[in-house]
Amino acid sequence: MREPERHATALALYPEDTQEAAALLKQAVPLMMRHSIPTNPVHYALWYTYCRGQEPELNHQLDRLVLEEGGFPAESATKLFRDFIIRDELEEARAGQQQAIDLVDDMERDVSHSVKVNLNFQASLEHCIEMLDEPIALPSILSELQQSTQLIQDQQALFLGQLRAAQNEITSLRAKLERVQLAATVDSLTQVFNRNTFTRLLEQALSKGPDGVALVMLDIDHFKQFNDQYGHPLGDRVLQHVGQLLRNALPPHGVAARYGGEEFCVILQRCADIDSVYAFAEQLRLKIRTLRIKTRSTDELLDTVTASFGVAFAESDDSVESLITRADDALYRAKRNGRNQVQ
Repeated sequence: MREPERHATALALYPEDTQEAAALLKQAVPLMMRHSIPTNPVHYALWYTYCRGQEPELNHQLDRLVLEEGGFPAESATKLFRDFIIRDELEEARAGQQQAIDLVDDMERDVSHSVKVNLNFQASLEHCIEMLDEPIALPSILSELQQSTQLIQDQQALFLGQLRAAQNEITSLRAKLERVQLAATVDSLTQVFNRNTFTRLLEQALSKGPDGVALVMLDIDHFKQFNDQYGHPLGDRVLQHVGQLLRNALPPHGVAARYGGEEFCVILQRCADIDSVYAFAEQLRLKIRTLRIKTRSTDELLDTVTASFGVAFAESDDSVESLITRADDALYRAKRNGRNQVQ
């Protein structure tokens, strides 16, 4: 995968670690149950944000909705999700769409004008040809041809400049659309795929048949201690280093994703057997253990970073959920048995 640009996404709005996120969810879920709000990703995102308390207008809208509506209409929830959770992505997508429309309008106008000038030049040529049959001085014919030729040359030069400007606009538009696409698929902090994209890619892999498909799940050991001892910015650097390591270590048919918090996943395809998957996970474990990260303020070297791994090889009856569950169970065994190992 080509290394994407850094870009702020809706994911960047939620910098909490696992413990902080769990605490917010413990507030959000009872609120949802109290108001009989169905559990789905959109509703979770809204009420999680509500409990964070950093979007006063969203909180006001949610309070009004449950009090006045006596329920939680799906259309209203979807609108709030668009307006407060993914508004930046939508605004950039709309801006890109409008830029494309404006570009097409400009090109249509410029081409129409160029065609008009060419038609005028053709009419001028026809007029000059007719004048050749008349007893008139040749200089007047040449003068008219010269003027018409100059007009079309000027127009062609103008049109060429407009084409170059359009090319620049297209380049800018392409970059903007790529950023929107990346924002929807890539975790902004670690630059590996996000959880939604991971789920979709795993579905695609299993839909082609489970043969050779494997899932590796890993969790950075004692990550909360890094945050508590050194602060969240350094914890973010640890995540970034692990993300970069995963991107560099991927085989040709591998995909890395951040599953959430300090947990990552790797989808492998065309695996020969389970032993090759264990060997790959063990290589990752050793590489993570060799990471050396220093604090920027004191140049202090951090304690060794380690990770625990769970491996699952896809079976014929596996779904996305069952394969993730088996890999997660293996990861739990690795952590229970002392961490820094592959199960």
